[in-house]
Amino acid sequence: MADDIKLPFDLGKDERSRFIMNMFKTIVVHYSLWFTEVRHQMGMEKALEVLETATDRGMPIQMKKLAKVLNFAQKDGIPAALLEMDDDTGIELMKTIAKNWLVNDGVWFQAVEFDRGMNDAKRCNDSCWAQFSPYEANSIKIFLNLDGSPGLEGLKKALGFRMYSMINEQSIVKETENSFIFQMNECRVQLARKRKELDDYPCKSGGLVEYTYFARTIDKRIKTDCIGCPPDDHPKEWYCAWRFSIDDK
Repeated sequence: MADDIKLPFDLGKDERSRFIMNMFKTIVVHYSLWFTEVRHQMGMEKALEVLETATDRGMPIQMKKLAKVLNFAQKDGIPAALLEMDDDTGIELMKTIAKNWLVNDGVWFQAVEFDRGMNDAKRCNDSCWAQFSPYEANSIKIFLNLDGSPGLEGLKKALGFRMYSMINEQSIVKETENSFIFQMNECRVQLARKRKELDDYPCKSGGLVEYTYFARTIDKRIKTDCIGCPPDDHPKEWYCAWRFSIDDK
């Protein structure tokens, strides 16, 4: 970058483009820090409530400003390009976003692992899931308009709308009146390791946090039990399996 550039508005096209991408990253980080601090000071339940309020108020304003500069049409805060997208492209976009989410998770894990080692990476990973799972569950719960205590039927619906559901193969089996078993039949992370002839990634500690917190956010009455998850032995039909149940009493 030239030494005589003093302000962002003096940047050339290449540098300006990179700086604009950095600005979007800054918004994401700032947004995350606000959520983190509200959660720290007021608790997760209040933080999720404030998050929805801030998003409902802020997103339309931001989209309107971007639409004006980038000259794209929108309807009710949604870019027209999304609304007019054909089904195949829309589904492929959803899968790609889910894959990018998983890539993001992986690069963060490896950034810590390569710097501080596996134990610190797993510790950060498990703590992250303790925060992300309630957020994802609450977001889906609002999107599906599930009531406060939707029970096991609500959980089954919500599991079908997770990021994982669009890139992994999962199933629900052995249902009873008060329980069901959820299986992750194909997992992109584990399949990638299998192709490299590596052992399964030992994800049980993270999974216990992930699924317990997700189910509890959907309905506080739901209990989560691990049937099996790496490093546990498992059949070829699934990589991990979980039992969700409710005690009517």
